[in-house]
Amino acid sequence: MERKCLMEDKITTVLFDLDGTLVNTYDLILTSFRHTFDHYVPGRFTTEDCISFIGPPLHETFASVLPEKTEEMVQFYRAFNKKHHDALIKPFVGVYETVKTLHDEGYKLAIVSTKMKDMVIKGLEATNLLSFFPVIIALDDVEQAKPDPEPIFKALTLLSSNVEESVMVGDSNHDILAAKNAGTKSVGVSWSIKGTDYLNRFSPDFIIDHMGDLLKIVGAESNAKND
Repeated sequence: MERKCLMEDKITTVLFDLDGTLVNTYDLILTSFRHTFDHYVPGRFTTEDCISFIGPPLHETFASVLPEKTEEMVQFYRAFNKKHHDALIKPFVGVYETVKTLHDEGYKLAIVSTKMKDMVIKGLEATNLLSFFPVIIALDDVEQAKPDPEPIFKALTLLSSNVEESVMVGDSNHDILAAKNAGTKSVGVSWSIKGTDYLNRFSPDFIIDHMGDLLKIVGAESNAKND
């Protein structure tokens, strides 16, 4: 059966961000930021202030706050984040069913993240998603992170895909801009902590309210459970 999708080009490849897209790590990330900032610059940032730091690489964030302590702050953050990781993360509604459907129907799947690879794998393992992703592009796999197109290009090369048949799904402006810079389609998720109004500023091709909505956009023939 021919796949009918909402995009002009046939989609064979779906690239996903991890944090805030497939996996709800907001509590983990914000708690890790607060723990780090309260140690190095006490009283300077509230939890709400930390929302703006979600998306960019840690080195970029901490260099903007305390340049002389950047590497030390990154390591401090990562140690806390890793220690509390499994207790503070969970998949978003419909993620497992949707990713499984895409995998079972033969779509090529990859993770494109600004996290280090060991933590990406840890998150995928904790949410039973690892087996669906033969390609994982993490921060330590590239010279330039999103929104630079390098991570997307690297994923597409490993998947033997091209930009015309691919879509990037994410929760931040970095995901949408990376897609635009690479030439792929983009899908924003409405459960982004930054909100849909913010994502709309960057003109994603679609914004979805449930991960299962992605299936119709890319032309998958089955439907994920809307749990």
